[in-house]
Amino acid sequence: MINFPNKKRDPNIAAKQQVERELAQVEQEYKAGISTVRDLIAPAALQTNPNYLIVSGKYCRTYYTLAYPRFLSVNWHAPLMGLDTPIDLSLFIYPEDPGKILKKLRNKAAQVESQMMINQEKGLVRDPMLETAMNDIEELRNKLQQGLERYFQTGLYLTIYADSLEELDRYSNEVENIFGSKLVVGKRSVLQMESGFNSTLPLANDLLSVHTNLNTEPLSTIFPFNSLELTSSDGILYGINRHNNSLILFDRFSLPNANSVVFATSGAGKSYAIKLEILRSMMLDTNVIVIDPENEYKHLAESVGGAFLNISLNAESRINPFDLPKAVEGEDPKNILRSAVVNLLGLMNLMLGKLSSDEQAIMDRAIWETYAKKDITMERENFDNIIPPTMADLVEVLNNMQGGESLATRLSRFTEGTFAGIFNQPTNINMDSPLVVFSIRDMEEQLRPIAIFIILNYIWNEVRSELRKRLMVIDEGWWMMQHEDSAQFLFSIVKRARKYYLGVTTITQDVTDFLSSPYGKPIVTNSALQLLLKQSPAAIDLIAETFSLTEGEKYLLLESDVGEGIFFAGAKHVAIKVVASYIEDQIITTDPKQLLEIEQARQDLQS
Repeated sequence: MINFPNKKRDPNIAAKQQVERELAQVEQEYKAGISTVRDLIAPAALQTNPNYLIVSGKYCRTYYTLAYPRFLSVNWHAPLMGLDTPIDLSLFIYPEDPGKILKKLRNKAAQVESQMMINQEKGLVRDPMLETAMNDIEELRNKLQQGLERYFQTGLYLTIYADSLEELDRYSNEVENIFGSKLVVGKRSVLQMESGFNSTLPLANDLLSVHTNLNTEPLSTIFPFNSLELTSSDGILYGINRHNNSLILFDRFSLPNANSVVFATSGAGKSYAIKLEILRSMMLDTNVIVIDPENEYKHLAESVGGAFLNISLNAESRINPFDLPKAVEGEDPKNILRSAVVNLLGLMNLMLGKLSSDEQAIMDRAIWETYAKKDITMERENFDNIIPPTMADLVEVLNNMQGGESLATRLSRFTEGTFAGIFNQPTNINMDSPLVVFSIRDMEEQLRPIAIFIILNYIWNEVRSELRKRLMVIDEGWWMMQHEDSAQFLFSIVKRARKYYLGVTTITQDVTDFLSSPYGKPIVTNSALQLLLKQSPAAIDLIAETFSLTEGEKYLLLESDVGEGIFFAGAKHVAIKVVASYIEDQIITTDPKQLLEIEQARQDLQS
């Protein structure tokens, strides 16, 4: 038998061969184009610092909670969830054996009781902290024995992100202030930032292992799964909360003001949503006035027995812009007359184009003299039972004034020319119906801003004359924003509406024109209720800037279906879906096909 000597294998050669095999495998995978999920989601770079991390250019910092106060309120972490920065939150819960916990509590109770007896023997004043601890221990022991509570070890970790170190420090101060205000002890994971970051990734890896003992009741307050609701015992149903399917019930008159704005693209369902609000508001004894540019509210008015007034050159309905409102109790008649003159000056700027300073002065004096012609002066104590002047009276006064001939000539087309009659006759309409719709569809395009101004002035006079719960809806409000005087007049109504129990709803699809007006954003600011439905990509950035929308909310508005959007009520807002019953849908629908079917069914019944 021949024995050969054992040769030792060189470990360096073996390691080198292993490395070569691994490199060959990696190269083979690279050439084959193989990419694992880990390769796709891994950050491009990671820089570790004692107090923060830099992950693919983003600065991040992790916090853990070390201790909690004796009492925790529900939703105590809401300010954390509301921070304007991305947040990753991990909650690790480890159930404890009730038998072991009861044994520890029994021992702890004995220690506390013994300390209380020692203090009593020494003649010391009773210690409220020991008594409180004893009560808490006994209460927890009873609940654990009865199965009403369980005991857990809980780890709560929070990672915040920012674009710069300065921004990260600012958000960190906010987080620490929130922890301090809630009496929660929160600490930075200094020297453990990478472990903290990995603990908040969706991998269920608890690498920090910083735990607090909590029973079921306080633990339930930590869960961050809160969905904002707008549900109250009063008000009307606006729609369904798309996040949790709860009802959005709200009373707009409970807000600081009852005004609202509605922005949406054409066909997004804005008129449908407002008609549904009108129908449901009328059930709560609310009078509604609508300025309708496209006869969209005619079917609704006919269905509920409302008044549908067609304002056009060939219609019978007339409004005299020189009408004066009835004086309310305690109001000075001088203020009524002065306000009427100011509004008429604004109207003249619409009808005749922007007046120069000299023309303004002449027109101002002419309007005062026109009222004086009918014995309406500042010396009168009231203006009841007095027939107001008309536009023809103003033209006559201007013709007899030095420098007023040119203004009279330009104004005469509304008294004798093409547009004669429409604004030159006594008012022959009334607003006794709970729903009054002013239709301006048949009004010539260039006269629409003038007609809306006159209608608004007439409505405002009625509102001021009698205090009553009312809604006023201005559809396609961008018509008013095209001219400074009409935009200013609309803003003045929105600003003063609350005093007269009035809520003004302004609807528009031309968001850019509306918000580019100097009065557009102030109208939004003075509207406590806002409804944003589907938006166009061209207007979404302006909408996002005006309403401080997040990227997720911008995407929601771009991708929303008909009747879906975001509902704002004061400081709260939720994703909404407008839903109507079958009968409501038959009354408020704007679908031409559906309207034809309803009309055909009506004719069949009549025949």
